Amino acid sequence: MTSAVAVTVLVVLLILILVLAWSSIRVAREYERGVVFRLGRLIDPKGPGLFLILPFGVDRLTKVDLRVVTLEVPPQEVITLDNVTVKVNAVIFFQVMDARAAITRVASFANATSLMAQTTLRSVLGQSSLDELLSGREKINQQLRLIMDEHTEPWGIKVSNVEVKDVELPMGMQRALARQAEAEREKRAKVIAADGEYQAAQTLANAAGVISTQPAALALRYMQTLLDMSSEKTSTIVFPIPLELIRPLLTVGAAERREAAVDGRAYEESASSTSSSPTG
Repeated sequence: MTSAVAVTVLVVLLILILVLAWSSIRVAREYERGVVFRLGRLIDPKGPGLFLILPFGVDRLTKVDLRVVTLEVPPQEVITLDNVTVKVNAVIFFQVMDARAAITRVASFANATSLMAQTTLRSVLGQSSLDELLSGREKINQQLRLIMDEHTEPWGIKVSNVEVKDVELPMGMQRALARQAEAEREKRAKVIAADGEYQAAQTLANAAGVISTQPAALALRYMQTLLDMSSEKTSTIVFPIPLELIRPLLTVGAAERREAAVDGRAYEESASSTSSSPTG
């Protein structure tokens, strides 16, 4: 009888030890920290690895993940500085740096960070124009990160990065931006064409200056032009004649015309004088 009682007591003690061990032994991974409240008072955090807590509700344990958390901000309808309504969503990367502050200073640090991101996103984008939102996104991301980090620092949270993910424009604004982009491309095309014409004209002017100093170069150019035209199956050939070749003929013709004009005036004068003399 005595041995049976001893065995029963031993079994009960063994069960109590197992229950105490099960209630006291905890394991925290490398990226986890255990925030422990002992009778309502905060003590030093536990982990990583194996550690013990007091059972039967004396110690209350809360594990906090210290890894970087990716939080997607739901689309927010924002009115920009130039009165354009857009829908914008963003992605936030944050990490718990102080586990005790994340538990004791805010009820739910993930929910609080999400709500803070939504209000900050609307506030910052409301002070920016549409062009800044589309082209200066890096500056806006930096501004969002600084504001978020300032507000979440008392909670033991470090905001490492904020990225504006997508900007949804109204259909009318999309058409207007498409027309603007098309006009910009046409402007660049016209500027490039005008610049090409200017360079071509400048090159032709330089070539004309070189040819004017060497008259034989012009004749060679004419021959090259005829050679290029002869390769085409055409029945009409326009042959340019240099003015230097026909200028002497023009000079001789002009001299003859001047002499004929002088002779004609002399004949008319003699004829008029003869008709006006008295007859015998």
